[in-house]
Amino acid sequence: MPERVVIAIGGNSLIKDDRCEIDDQLNAVRETAAFITDFIELGYEVVLTHGNGPQVGFILRRSELAFEAGELHFVPLKNCVADTQGAIGYQIQESLYNTFRARGIHKEATTLVTMVEVDPDDPSFADPTKPIGVFYPEEKMASLTEKHPDWHMVFQDGKGYRRVVPSPRPIRIVEIEAIRTMLAAGFCVIAGGGGGIPVVRDSQGNLSGVNAVIDKDLSTALLASELSADLLIILTAVENVFIDFNKPTQRSLHRMTAAEAKQYMAEGEFATGSMRPKVQAALNFLERGGKRAIITSPDHLVKAVQEDRGTHIVP
Repeated sequence: MPERVVIAIGGNSLIKDDRCEIDDQLNAVRETAAFITDFIELGYEVVLTHGNGPQVGFILRRSELAFEAGELHFVPLKNCVADTQGAIGYQIQESLYNTFRARGIHKEATTLVTMVEVDPDDPSFADPTKPIGVFYPEEKMASLTEKHPDWHMVFQDGKGYRRVVPSPRPIRIVEIEAIRTMLAAGFCVIAGGGGGIPVVRDSQGNLSGVNAVIDKDLSTALLASELSADLLIILTAVENVFIDFNKPTQRSLHRMTAAEAKQYMAEGEFATGSMRPKVQAALNFLERGGKRAIITSPDHLVKAVQEDRGTHIVP
């Protein structure tokens, strides 16, 4: 049996040098797809997830502009997450299809729109902290508050006001059996995009979506655990995890144990909106029985497993 690997692609890695047009994003996806195909050619069974932070922000802003112009209805956040799963998944599918074909690989990729269950009593619903969308100036606040009384806005000095939403902890991948079935059939599966569409379960067992954002890396770790994956890989903009980041004493980490990673986190290493959730996701995977996690950049994906490049986190 081939080793099963779950790979997370960062949403920001799909946008380079502030080039945000759809074709620019497709070009970035094609580049990443080539690296992933290199990895698949080594014989691994692969499941892909991806981020969607910038893309959800764009959809929300278009929705806001259309709503403010009186032209169209406002699109809820949960639907924006679903939209990005389809749109980004399509670009990954197309890119992998063409790359597989060019290399004579008889394999297909498929995207599964994925729901992820969260606890309706998760504390983040009472204290939203996840920033999404664009910054708004002071003069827009009155109209925004009137149109969206349920929005939570925070001020960031020098930039303006920005919406924050709940970021509940993922507790179950709803379509896990479908993912297992597609893997068994030989597909490269793209699932859990943007952390998954957050849903809650009522007393009758029915699911309903909620307007929140699940951290993509935490959902990926949960997915890897539920699939009993051998390896979790989180792709980001840098080859290694660093301590003392952006300081004269900055140092890259090539290997750390779970205990060392916890110690670094306790000491305040790893930025909350950047590397910290990636390290936490790796720890979650290891604590649920995973053997190894790697954090690295897409261009070092193959080297990470063949030459011990990147940052390896072990029990």
